[in-house]
Amino acid sequence: MGYLFYIFTKSFVEQEGKLRKIKFLGTAGARVVMIRQLRSSGGMWFSLNDTNILIDPGPGSLVRCARSRPRLDPTKLDAIILTHKHLDHSGDINVMIEAMTEGGFKKRGALFVPQDALEGEDAVIFHYLRDFPERIEILKEKTTYSLKDISFTTPVRHEHGVETYGLNINFKGLSVSLITDTRYFEGLERHYPGKIIIINVVRFKPREDVDHLSLEDAEKIINFNKPKLAILTHFGMTMLQKKPWEVAQNLQKKLGTEVIAASDGMEINLDEYAE
Repeated sequence: MGYLFYIFTKSFVEQEGKLRKIKFLGTAGARVVMIRQLRSSGGMWFSLNDTNILIDPGPGSLVRCARSRPRLDPTKLDAIILTHKHLDHSGDINVMIEAMTEGGFKKRGALFVPQDALEGEDAVIFHYLRDFPERIEILKEKTTYSLKDISFTTPVRHEHGVETYGLNINFKGLSVSLITDTRYFEGLERHYPGKIIIINVVRFKPREDVDHLSLEDAEKIINFNKPKLAILTHFGMTMLQKKPWEVAQNLQKKLGTEVIAASDGMEINLDEYAE
């Protein structure tokens, strides 16, 4: 354990300046893509000036931090947010809690998780880790949370088999909506008005027996909200086969809204889209 934290505290390069950005540590969406690591599954790292937030640290999140350029130091995390407990979103959550708190020796950071991530036989947060963060807050529908001068809301419970919530993040003229995994339901797009919208698009075409969004659903959401930037991510096999970067370009031409497909390691400067 000591060697692990020596690496993170001595070898990692801290990012210079106070910027607002997102780094995609992974863009894998479906189980096959995750298992084969056709795309990485490390989640998203938000740097909002001096506040660092990790969202959905799936399998490989720790390794992706180590391999990032510049490297990301998980001992500098201020919070971890879990939108839901499925393995592709939570596989590395326990090791990232260890890292955030330096093995529990520094009681710090916040953990935001749905209730079912802590309950039952398939709870994903180890019991011995639950006293490590400074606080644990339970995500609930239509609730606002705060972290330093950042606030975020969980506007609606998604239709996804386990307890699942998307996020609306607000910080000094910046609004980012994350539409995580869900089946499309009537009015979904009205809950996510961010000037930047990140959409988990697992499928190229919809399928009734799959609780995930398709490209058709994403188009409906983007066309309704008309954000400054729409980012497609969390791709399954059918999306990868269609080349997400080409799909995004075609969607941008059709809708007249900037649309990009996230890639592993991609970094987005959020200040370009602030009010």
